[in-house]
Amino acid sequence: MNSRQRRGVILLVLSVLCALGAFAGVLSVIDDVQSKVGPEVTAYRVKSDVKPYTALGAEDFERVEMPERWLSENAVTDLSAIRGKIAVTTLKKGSLLQSDMIVDQPALRPGQQEVAIMIDAATGVAGKITPGSRVNVYATFEGERDGAPDQSKIIVTNAQVIDVGEITALEPGDGGRDREPTDAVPITFALSTLDAQRLTYAESFAERVRLALVAPGGDSSVPDKDRTYELAKDK
Repeated sequence: MNSRQRRGVILLVLSVLCALGAFAGVLSVIDDVQSKVGPEVTAYRVKSDVKPYTALGAEDFERVEMPERWLSENAVTDLSAIRGKIAVTTLKKGSLLQSDMIVDQPALRPGQQEVAIMIDAATGVAGKITPGSRVNVYATFEGERDGAPDQSKIIVTNAQVIDVGEITALEPGDGGRDREPTDAVPITFALSTLDAQRLTYAESFAERVRLALVAPGGDSSVPDKDRTYELAKDK
């Protein structure tokens, strides 16, 4: 091997060593950055401004991945935390959601009151009505006198359900007029004073009270002419 070949081999070896050194340096920098940044976790960013006291939904936020060490201790990392919550102040677009930005949604609005009645577990609830549901309340009444037709009436529309209790076995006469033993569920509503009176009247004097689940965002209003039904008038 002549001197030129030896110089070429030496330069090649030096190039390889430099490359290895540079690669090791890059790895060292990456390791240093990772040690400073740490693992990433899920956080949630506000998509657009949310007004105070607005009920929150998953559509209001977008998921982002961020280093865990960059998040505050009260950062929301599980979106189930917003269930039943409202914004306590204006949530600005692009802000990271934190637990101190939200509070429990009040069960009652001004002018409302809680009213609980027993509803037949099979015909009135069927396992599909949950807190937050909106329902129309139907009641059936015997004719006011002999020969008068029985009637079905819509007592309350768009009633807000705020709690569903445990199934309870009713004894004859509980929750209505001379009823046979049945399983019932206590349902708590948030109602105006007038609607609360209508509901309690129906529970006391109706033959049967049923709930009809209203689709979210649907129109639950019922014209006055359609609130009372008699079979003889059905054409």
